[in-house]
Amino acid sequence: MSKKNHDSDVAFIQALAELLRENDLTELEVMREYGEDDSLNVRVSRQTQVAAAPVAVAAAPVAAAPAPAAPAAAPAEATAAPAAEADPASHPGAVTSPMVGTVYLQAEPGAPTFVSAGQSVSEGDTLLIVEAMKTMNHIPAPKSGTVTRILVGDGDTVEYGAPLVIIE
Repeated sequence: MSKKNHDSDVAFIQALAELLRENDLTELEVMREYGEDDSLNVRVSRQTQVAAAPVAVAAAPVAAAPAPAAPAAAPAEATAAPAAEADPASHPGAVTSPMVGTVYLQAEPGAPTFVSAGQSVSEGDTLLIVEAMKTMNHIPAPKSGTVTRILVGDGDTVEYGAPLVIIE
């Protein structure tokens, strides 16, 4: 590669970086061909803190969801409920989120929910959907049993490892 190509490549990369900043992009990839056997592949990217904010906000709905269920469960099982209420993720039947995303309890608005508390499920049955990056991911039951609690609401944002449902 000649010195002229090198100087123009540096200017080209600087122009791409400027485009990245001006248009508030996180990544840009370009392939520049000079001839039959000569090309330049450039990928310019930057990290932003925007992704961290939704994760922090997502923790609040997940933490708040079990709280309303505590008064209803505490009178029924005074000894076992406090331990289970403290951390539903530690429950042996907890089904946790495999990804960060938005939870949907039904296939589409107005449709019946996939499961409800007290319902029996078989291994592999769809419990709910977690949407991540415009992809609908069906979350299957890892084992057969009875759904005792649903810890999230329709449209809630969840993070990786957040408890979704408890199956006993």
